[in-house]
Amino acid sequence: MSADPRREAAENLETTRRVREVTQALMARMPESDVVPTLDRVARCMELLGDPQRTYRVVHLTGTNGKTSTTRMVERILRETGLRTGRFTSPHLHDPLERISIDGAPIDPRHFLEVWDDVAPFIAIVDAESEAAGGPPLSYFECIAVLALAAFADAPVDVAVIEVGLGGRWDATNVADGDVAVITPIGLDHERYLGGDVQSIAAEKAGIVKPGARVVVAEQAEEARAVVADAVEAAGARLATAGVDFGVTEHDVAVGGQLVGIRGLAGEYDELVLPLFGQHQAQNLALAVAAVESFLGDGQQPLDPELLREAVAGMTAPGRLEVVRRSPTVVVDSAHNPHGMETLARALEESFTFARLVGLVAVFEDKDAEGMLSALAPAVDHLVVSRNSSPRSMEPEALGRLARELLGDDMVTVVENLPDALDLAGSLADEGGVSGGVIATGSIHTAADVRMLLGTTDVS
Repeated sequence: MSADPRREAAENLETTRRVREVTQALMARMPESDVVPTLDRVARCMELLGDPQRTYRVVHLTGTNGKTSTTRMVERILRETGLRTGRFTSPHLHDPLERISIDGAPIDPRHFLEVWDDVAPFIAIVDAESEAAGGPPLSYFECIAVLALAAFADAPVDVAVIEVGLGGRWDATNVADGDVAVITPIGLDHERYLGGDVQSIAAEKAGIVKPGARVVVAEQAEEARAVVADAVEAAGARLATAGVDFGVTEHDVAVGGQLVGIRGLAGEYDELVLPLFGQHQAQNLALAVAAVESFLGDGQQPLDPELLREAVAGMTAPGRLEVVRRSPTVVVDSAHNPHGMETLARALEESFTFARLVGLVAVFEDKDAEGMLSALAPAVDHLVVSRNSSPRSMEPEALGRLARELLGDDMVTVVENLPDALDLAGSLADEGGVSGGVIATGSIHTAADVRMLLGTTDVS
């Protein structure tokens, strides 16, 4: 017997209403851009829930840039092996439910509500305990992390691939113990919370390394490498380093992405067709392969080459050097610090052949806008600056003044709102009938807003 369509429609409407209500209430809490350096509240909440994060194995990832892409790659390979996977990433592009994925898809709204109904009473208890002691209630990110860890146990998953929100040592996700810890490239970002130099930031990120874990690390600046190596040794963990123990052996630009060869910890893998742009994504893939080898076979057993090829061919990275429109080509990227913008500039030169490239930039006011603009400037022929939808977005006129000081008046145009800025950038890219392109960047919010304006919301 088929379900009553009117009843089903009413139930769907009520589910949508409740999800919106819950997510709005969560987002009204202390924002994830504010951090209180303690795991006590989250640990207490997980204890009340019976420590669900101990019911599955974990791959834990941190770093400054490349975390989300590498997290998605690790999860995709593990899922290809037949394991049931959970994936937690942040921030989201369009919908908070994107952050919590099961078997590669955002959590079902009804499942989200079921888990929320289970954890909400315990969050309320911890809120009350913290406030009674003079502390804050759980933040937005802490609540989302609790929801994710509980949802993975409820599914249940075999393995959760978890990206930190900020740092590592005090990040809410660090209540989970990673069998494998992955550290992507470390640079300057979030200095207010993590420290003003690379060594301090590396020390915070190395806080995810747990006793006896396998630790897979990207190539790092020497000051970061030494800090991570010391943390690994202190934890009695085992270290594998890109460029020494594994790495990229082949990298050729191909239509729609690149052809990659990887030397893993246990095997050699050639002719991997990766449908993502930029050599940094090949390096992320090498990191992901070594992480999966470490997880499945303690770094001693090769992966099935055909299985890996299938997994790589299906990899996606929404909002990361992603082509979202043709004619003119519009590319979005979530670079939000100078290190990320330098990587983006190199990838644009390597992967695209635009006769004219226009940058569309909107950044947060607490970011190193000057450093980001300086890194992007050599890659673009003109810069359109604007604002994104976040209240943290820098005023366009202030960003424009910085841009003009760096690039000159003739190379910069200020547009107050993003839709008009996108239209202008497209027109400038096509000026003179050349084959031009637009790169929209500066923040994940900028990438998300442009995706939305162009009708792209899929994050699978």
